[in-house]
Amino acid sequence: MPDSPSVGLHCLLLDGKGGARSLTPDELAAWSPDQGVLWVHLDYTDPDDRHWLETGSGLDPLIVEALRAEETRPRATTVGDGMLIALRGVNVTPGAEPDDMVAIRLWVDQERIISTRHRRAMSVADVATQLASGKGPTSAAQCLVELVDQLVGRMSDTVDQFEDRVAELEEQFLEASSAAMRFDLAILRRQAIMLRRYLAPQREALARLNTAMAGWLDDSGLLHLREVSDRLVRHIEDLDAVRERAAVVQEELQNRTSEQVNTRMYVLSVVAAIFLPLGFLTGLLGINVGGIPGADNTLAFWVFIAMLVLVVILQVMIFRWRKWL
Repeated sequence: MPDSPSVGLHCLLLDGKGGARSLTPDELAAWSPDQGVLWVHLDYTDPDDRHWLETGSGLDPLIVEALRAEETRPRATTVGDGMLIALRGVNVTPGAEPDDMVAIRLWVDQERIISTRHRRAMSVADVATQLASGKGPTSAAQCLVELVDQLVGRMSDTVDQFEDRVAELEEQFLEASSAAMRFDLAILRRQAIMLRRYLAPQREALARLNTAMAGWLDDSGLLHLREVSDRLVRHIEDLDAVRERAAVVQEELQNRTSEQVNTRMYVLSVVAAIFLPLGFLTGLLGINVGGIPGADNTLAFWVFIAMLVLVVILQVMIFRWRKWL
């Protein structure tokens, strides 16, 4: 399906039978609702797209401003006969971070859909491909539901990767622990928290869509939308589980490290306690003044060594009696 930069990334006229055709700029300017449902997909950073959005879309300036906003939070707001919607999808671009989500903004009414984005959203390309093959949505409402379905559906692989990763880290913890594992756990928790940060308000947005689209969709469409909402809720619950499992492993890893440190400190304390009286005695008898006992006796050194050995044996016996060893 060829792109036409002057009229957006996609400028499609739905035929009501699952297919669509691209419109030229002149056809877009002459479009009327009786011709069919219009879907215009724009890059809001492109000057031509911004110009059409401001002058050719016929939308209220506040809606235009919302469609080209840099930062968005998932929401669904009814405005007159249409809905202003902002959604987030997982960035599946190779090398991208899972929590670096792609935003899509939509204006939807009975006759048209106007969507905007900056970074490529694969979900939009999926729906456009369905329309090109004649197996796509037949109305604006169905097109919106299909877009939401594709957005949520592409989250499944990312959430599954999170679950596989935390399971792998749990297995590694049972075998051995390391500083690198603590770093991996911290990254995993951060990504899960950031991803959930956008999915939680998106759940609320879909809940509002379920209510607002009751008059737009038939029972089958409403059931489809509810199923998508339930799937999103499951993803959020899975992310919560991943975050909690990672937190448990991280806590256990810290406990194991603390135990190892305590064990080493205990050994050092015992060694220091044993050598403390020995050091005192050797230091006392090693001072360079007169009157040191045994200074003139050739066996005094060996007698002193035997006394030190007896002191060590006595200390060990006392430590065992006090259950310090």
